[in-house]
Amino acid sequence: MKKLTFLFIVLASSMLCYAENPQWLNFTNGNEINAIVEEGNTMWVGTDGGLVSIDKTTGDPTFYNKANSGLPDNDVTSIAIDGSGNKWIGTWTDGLAMFDGTNWAVYNELNSGLPSNNITSIAIDGSGTKWIGTWRGLAKFDGSNWTVYNTSNSDLPSDGVESIAIDGSGAKWIGTYDGLAKFDGTNWTVYNTTNLDLPNNDVRSIAIDGSGTKWIGTDIFGGLAKFDGINWTVYNTTNSDLPSDDVESIAIDGSGAKWIGTYDGLAMFDGTNWTVYNTENSGLPNNGVTSIAIDGSGTKWIGTWGGLAKFDGKNWTVYNTTNSGLPNNGVTSIAIDGTGTKWIGTLYYDGLGAFNENGIPSGR
Repeated sequence: MKKLTFLFIVLASSMLCYAENPQWLNFTNGNEINAIVEEGNTMWVGTDGGLVSIDKTTGDPTFYNKANSGLPDNDVTSIAIDGSGNKWIGTWTDGLAMFDGTNWAVYNELNSGLPSNNITSIAIDGSGTKWIGTWRGLAKFDGSNWTVYNTSNSDLPSDGVESIAIDGSGAKWIGTYDGLAKFDGTNWTVYNTTNLDLPNNDVRSIAIDGSGTKWIGTDIFGGLAKFDGINWTVYNTTNSDLPSDDVESIAIDGSGAKWIGTYDGLAMFDGTNWTVYNTENSGLPNNGVTSIAIDGSGTKWIGTWGGLAKFDGKNWTVYNTTNSGLPNNGVTSIAIDGTGTKWIGTLYYDGLGAFNENGIPSGR
């Protein structure tokens, strides 16, 4: 089959004016956008065609790949930046890279304590320790020593780590294919369907609100789980107005309201009341919501399989290929930098890919 095309674009704010187009600027590298991270005046973008750094003032990109740099693999899955400005770059098949702006160091199964070369996620705690999710467990790296946690030597419920979040106390919350684990540095606590805490063991997303409450999005047939440290509450299509039990993204606004993206619409939950937005009752262009970002003014930017939606609480604005510089309508990731500029990763099926009844590419 012909290779499907993915693109990365930036929607420039009024503070960033490029000669070619003062509103939209397109960057293309690789076939998929997996990570977008801001560092001062630079945006770092991980793609499956390499790593890109973009100067936010000039718009000039610099491309790093296996051929022209120390990057061990062109398929970049995750990026984290430590307090010294070092970039930690996870790749799909060839381990972890550290880039200090000049020099590269590569960590893999052969030369380090990394348990797998398949990196899924990276988080850095307050002490600068790196926590790396892989297909074969969780790795901790303090700059000198490696510690690996897996199902054989710890209470990690699965070696397949999908997501990592660190709360205000420094505890790590690790989402896996077989449950959620909390690790405080000494003790493990596991939450899964067996102990009736989680509605589904496939944990896709974790968000922590201002009070320290964890909001956990799970795979289909699961829904959304809330954990306040003592009590669990599960929200699904049978006991709430959550429009789908397949939760893809969670964002929390300044008032503490949760915005939940699902494959059948967007939900806002203020702790008591639910408001559901879909193609029938709002300006949402497609019910398959993949990503949500909230800017400094509280405006929601919602990525869908039918374009990008902006919602200011009253009015909807939709950006798509026909009315804007958006190169294609499958929006998969959104980041907002310190200037308010929106950086949007997109995906497009070129007619050869099938979509389901919700307008979502099959198999997603």
